[in-house]
Amino acid sequence: MDKKHSDLLFRFLLEIPVAFQKEECQSYVGNQKVARIMNEKTDVKQGTLALMVLKTLDVLGPLHGYGIARRIEQISGDLLFVNQGTLYPLLLKLEQEGSIESDWGASENNRRARNYSLTKTGRRQLQGEVQEWQQTTEIMARFLSAKAEELQ
Repeated sequence: MDKKHSDLLFRFLLEIPVAFQKEECQSYVGNQKVARIMNEKTDVKQGTLALMVLKTLDVLGPLHGYGIARRIEQISGDLLFVNQGTLYPLLLKLEQEGSIESDWGASENNRRARNYSLTKTGRRQLQGEVQEWQQTTEIMARFLSAKAEELQ
């Protein structure tokens, strides 16, 4: 998938209504059955957060840490939870590796915030990781859709 299509997919994911990602479940309060909407968030899987951060910065441009976390959660349809205790050490690591750079600026609330942006090294890293993940997901899709008749 080239960058143009990858960016289009990423932007499309931003547009998916959160309602599609929520699940209705039944619970009881006393003897009364109550329908409610559940939206349980899960932590980001190990090894995927760096890719999500790099892709977010690639598509949306410079953002502060909190903004990166909220965008990742938004793109996932609020199914993922980005732990701040995991995000900020990762941002520091990516900056030390030269994949991102930061500078101080103002947030949307006019508060002092460190804004992160992608570097050329980060773009190359992103391209490599995207290719690896695409290959991995294609392989996994083959396994998940395999039927016994097809393997004989």
